[in-house]
Amino acid sequence: ISSACMEICDRLELDLVGVGHSSLFQTPDRYADVTEVGPPMSPDMEIVGSLSPDWILSPNSLQSDLQPKYKAVGSDYAFLNLKSVQGMYRSIQELGDIFDRRDQALALTNEFTRFYTEYQTANASKTRPRVLILMGMPGSYVIATPNSYVGNLVELAGGENVYAGASEDFLTVNTEDMQSRDPDVILRCSHALPDQVMQMFAEEFQTNDIWKHFRAVSQERVYDLPYDLFGMSATFDYPEALALLQEYLYET
Repeated sequence: ISSACMEICDRLELDLVGVGHSSLFQTPDRYADVTEVGPPMSPDMEIVGSLSPDWILSPNSLQSDLQPKYKAVGSDYAFLNLKSVQGMYRSIQELGDIFDRRDQALALTNEFTRFYTEYQTANASKTRPRVLILMGMPGSYVIATPNSYVGNLVELAGGENVYAGASEDFLTVNTEDMQSRDPDVILRCSHALPDQVMQMFAEEFQTNDIWKHFRAVSQERVYDLPYDLFGMSATFDYPEALALLQEYLYET
């Protein structure tokens, strides 16, 4: 179970028999003494099987890798849609139904509705900025579309992704194509190893001549997003992420 799934289970007051290990995430107190089953992307299925879980929960971004392994264990399983805030809350409602936590799920969903209604109102009269999102890994980067979590956050903030309409979560595109889309704002984020990735981006923007021809670069509207708020899976930290995007997209 990933850190994002663990956080949802904690808010729903669910007990767990096994959790994934992450050096970047503080395990909730509720699960401090629970057996660790290895990294969420590649859990030790011998340990998982030995725990005889009724259900196994993971993010749907890992479904193609993990579903065959979960089938072999013989437990029920669910892959939560954590590619968007809305998907996270739909998954919370489904878990509330499955595990008889409807009251907790409703309270969480109402919290999001109240927050987002107020947030949307603040941006209603503003011009939507056109945004290019770069997702970096050491040595390379891809474009994040609205189908990714960071792309979903930009949409929730009222930004218009210059690669809206793509069916994939991430795209590999040449810089000439990016420049032709003339983004107002460029956001840079990391898939992993954020310090290395941000150093890579800094060098790329200094040494690759084409970047200085981007209007967003010449107008100094290039922003690095913090790894803890703009990861691969939706979390309950989305209000802080959206507050930061409010500042970057609208220069408030």
